[in-house]
Amino acid sequence: MRLKPTIKTIVRRGNFILGHLNPGRFKLSIERVHLTLPNLPPALDGLVIAHLSDFHHSAVVPRSYLDEVVACCNALQPDLIVLTGDFVAADPRYADPCAEALAALTAPRGRFAVLGNHDHKVDARRVTEALRGVGITVLLNEGEELYPGFWVVGLDDAARKHADLPGTMARLQNAPGDVVLLLVHEPDLADEVQHYPVTLQLSGHSHGGQIRLPLLTYFTLPRLGRRYWRGLRRVGSLWLYTTRGVGMSDLLPLRLNCPPELTLLTLHTIQEG
Repeated sequence: MRLKPTIKTIVRRGNFILGHLNPGRFKLSIERVHLTLPNLPPALDGLVIAHLSDFHHSAVVPRSYLDEVVACCNALQPDLIVLTGDFVAADPRYADPCAEALAALTAPRGRFAVLGNHDHKVDARRVTEALRGVGITVLLNEGEELYPGFWVVGLDDAARKHADLPGTMARLQNAPGDVVLLLVHEPDLADEVQHYPVTLQLSGHSHGGQIRLPLLTYFTLPRLGRRYWRGLRRVGSLWLYTTRGVGMSDLLPLRLNCPPELTLLTLHTIQEG
């Protein structure tokens, strides 16, 4: 007996075809950002951070594309790699192959990740185990001192109400003036983060609007990604960078005037004299 496809299946098949009519969706752009941080340890002057987010591995964001992204990232030779969530789109079966692709990422100071709302919607434990299984450090409301005076802190997803900003910051044993790099999927959490001793927040989630039409700044944006939806911003004393991300929604597999992004941030100390 042959079953009729569900409406969701029909929509996904249609979007799969639609996505293939939009070749620009995989034209990765490298955005280079330089930031001067007053308390950055001199030994970390020139630290290069590669920031990747929103892979949404699925039938419309294939493994071959992820392999190309990884190769591009490695060619840039970053010191540190951070991944800010949404590794899968809607199917938990893509968690392991996504992690296998990201396993090839190399950086001498490590690879750190946090989860996004899609990861929790699909299967947070499976995504976490897949990433940890290939040696990527997943930070779930916790932090690590990467170098004396420099911390990498990761919050769990805020949209699904798993982020614990007050508890995470209270548990850190950082000294006043330490540089704190915070990873969280949703950029709009910066309105709360600015009240804590955090130096730089890196986020994704918004896809930069993904579709940017003439006379419109963006087509649609998700909750907690509408205020600080792309690029470098100053929120109080906090620096925030929101990347456009690598992949796209499998329900809207198009990018228009909004190419996928690999962000390369270089941190500098203030030169005395």
